[in-house]
Amino acid sequence: MATAATLGAQVGVARACQSLGVPRATLYRQRARDAAPASAPPVRPAPPLKLTPAERAHALGILHSERFIDASPHTIHATLLDEGQYPCSVRTLYRILASEDEVRERRNVLRHPQYLKPELLATAPNQLWSWDITKLKGPAKWTYFYLYVIIDVFSRHVVGWMVAPCESAALAKQFIAATCAKQGIHPGQLTLHADRGSSMKSKPVAFLLADLGVTKSHSRPYVSDDNPFSESHFKTLKYRPNFPACFGCIEDARAHCQVFFHWYNHAHRHSGIAFMTPADVHYGRTAAILEVRSQTLDAAFAANPLRFKGKPPSPLQPPTAVWINPPAAGSVDPQKSPEQH
Repeated sequence: MATAATLGAQVGVARACQSLGVPRATLYRQRARDAAPASAPPVRPAPPLKLTPAERAHALGILHSERFIDASPHTIHATLLDEGQYPCSVRTLYRILASEDEVRERRNVLRHPQYLKPELLATAPNQLWSWDITKLKGPAKWTYFYLYVIIDVFSRHVVGWMVAPCESAALAKQFIAATCAKQGIHPGQLTLHADRGSSMKSKPVAFLLADLGVTKSHSRPYVSDDNPFSESHFKTLKYRPNFPACFGCIEDARAHCQVFFHWYNHAHRHSGIAFMTPADVHYGRTAAILEVRSQTLDAAFAANPLRFKGKPPSPLQPPTAVWINPPAAGSVDPQKSPEQH
């Protein structure tokens, strides 16, 4: 606006406002505002229907009374009307609460706790396991067998599985204890992650893990991504071409799983571990396999370097660290080793 006034003194107000795209009325209004003496804003008169200080204090006393301390203004207003009293309107009750900074939930209500996102790291086998239970359809409608599976997050190796006729904390306790004994787990070595199923949160399992020195971890409620390795494994199981629509008996289910888990551990080339088998990674055969792959690629490059455009190929490397919910970028201290996080 000052530019329009300055230019207007040189070429005229009409031409200056036209060139700058400013209406002349706006310029004149601004000039009048600048020339008027500064004055205090007008004092707003009190509304004639406003509560008197005594009436406001009476209404606030009702809101703070032991009888109505946890009731909403609508409930208070209706109750007092039934008793032949009218202190003020519902809206005025809300205004009084707002002036006292008390517009909130006045009842004692159950609040869900804040669950932290599990951030778990594995840099070697038998550091982090994930376990879950899935249903296998039985011969009749609404009949199921229950498949318990523990998978090593770092190697994707299924370290233990069991098919049972039911899901129970006692069976889960026996299953976990047997798997830890088979893998030679020492106190303080392992973290066992699971969702929040009844067996996973049961006291027998919690007491067993405490006795074994195993750290327990749980997914957040209703967050399936917190247990991705077990969920992905069950998809691999149930999307196999030979997975049956139902099992005739529990022995059929066990026989099928016996074949599947042997294939999964010893023949399945897993994309998450550089297309090695879970057993190769779990039992430390990674270096020997990478050496053979490197020699094969070097020989192929020496035989025909132009096919590789002059750049020697290298085998795909398996991960050295595997996370469940990796932390956000920048939140991990680069000076620490993976084991220290």
